[in-house]
Amino acid sequence: MLVTILTIAEVLYVVALATWILFEKRPPVATLAWILSLIALPYVGFVIFFFLGPRRLVRKRLKHRRARGDVRAKGNVPVAKGDAAPRDPRIAQIERLATKAGEPHADRCEDVRVFHDAASTYDAIEAAIRAARHHVHVAYYIFDAGRVGQRIRDALVAKAKEGVTVRLLVDDVGSSAMTRAFVRSLRDGGVKLARFNQVTFARLRSRIDFRNHRKIVVCDGVVGFTGGVNVTDDYLPKGQVRPWRDTHVRLAGDAVRWLQLTFLDDWHFATGYVPRDPAYFPSPTGKGEHAVQIISSGPDAETEPIQKAYFAAMALARERVYVTTPYFVPDDAILAALTTAALRGVDVRVLVPRRSDSLIVTAAARSYYDAILWAGVRVYEYQPTMHHAKTLVVDDFFAAVGTANMDNRSFRLNFEVTAVLYGDRHAGELAEQFRQDLHEAKEVKAHAREKLSLGWRFLENGARVLSPLL
Repeated sequence: MLVTILTIAEVLYVVALATWILFEKRPPVATLAWILSLIALPYVGFVIFFFLGPRRLVRKRLKHRRARGDVRAKGNVPVAKGDAAPRDPRIAQIERLATKAGEPHADRCEDVRVFHDAASTYDAIEAAIRAARHHVHVAYYIFDAGRVGQRIRDALVAKAKEGVTVRLLVDDVGSSAMTRAFVRSLRDGGVKLARFNQVTFARLRSRIDFRNHRKIVVCDGVVGFTGGVNVTDDYLPKGQVRPWRDTHVRLAGDAVRWLQLTFLDDWHFATGYVPRDPAYFPSPTGKGEHAVQIISSGPDAETEPIQKAYFAAMALARERVYVTTPYFVPDDAILAALTTAALRGVDVRVLVPRRSDSLIVTAAARSYYDAILWAGVRVYEYQPTMHHAKTLVVDDFFAAVGTANMDNRSFRLNFEVTAVLYGDRHAGELAEQFRQDLHEAKEVKAHAREKLSLGWRFLENGARVLSPLL
């Protein structure tokens, strides 16, 4: 009798949770995996689902959507006219795709500068901070208390003491190495500091599901930066070890207002405060020959605009697709875009570091090599150091510099932002830098892959199972 009651209770438990999971509308494979885990491990499975499943993420999505709505409603955000992008039909298609996914039209910039190392990036950021007169807004995934962090901190504090409003937003997990003394020096110096999605024991699963991976600097609403460079001493030489290689971009002009909006969305989510001073959004000038579209994405929206823009650009490629990413764990759509472009005869090349800062991610990335090599994609591993740049070049019309890696975490789980630079000028510059990086990279050959040991193949395939979380 007792056994029968327990069996019925377990069946009802599984049915109830399975129904709950079905209403989440997750991908079929993920839905089936969660249901099977609950059947095989009824109690342990529930605990895992509670901490790793989508339940709390949905609530946070709603909160962040409300934050974005409040900023747009109360922040005096100008409306883009959508006439900045060159009228190449392919550009028009990608611009329209992004706007249909909820992102702004391409806008104008009077000046665009791409930096291919952290040293010049930090110099430019510090110069922009010194020149600010009204406000400085800074957001970073990693902001460490090392030598670079102290340098940027000193610049922010000096500007705050001049009476300029300085806001610094850091991700609570990515910037966990920021010491209490360092935080106190910022706040005592007049910097308004906030942590994005602060982790507590009650919100433990936020560690892996809801991180702000963006890197943004906005000065006076007219000069902005984004890209792959964090504030960390990894970009400083250490003896014979070369600093990390990375790419960042400086924008000056109307398009910066969309970086501003992205920052204020996140600031409002973290603090509940919406700045209302019109000075945060200067009136657009309509000047500038550079067409730039700021595309942001995150788990608060299911449209995945960065992933869709990248997929569309690669699908429209005729001559070349150059991908640079430190973490290459493509989803099915991106994998299909790369392989079909190569099979069509497009020159498709992927540049990754020989070894990233995560062995599991490196192994997972290599598990995809065989499929793309077969299709004709050429893969290169950068040898000297960690290559942390996140760029995509397609033909002569599309160049992206941003914070998103080619992986599921960036496309679906993290908050990311990218600047799409339309036209041949910046596509040509990034393509040339890509070719220079290949001089220090080793091409992966299919015949070498055939000689891999059974142990390494097991590691690769095991790591691939974790791809949805990487």
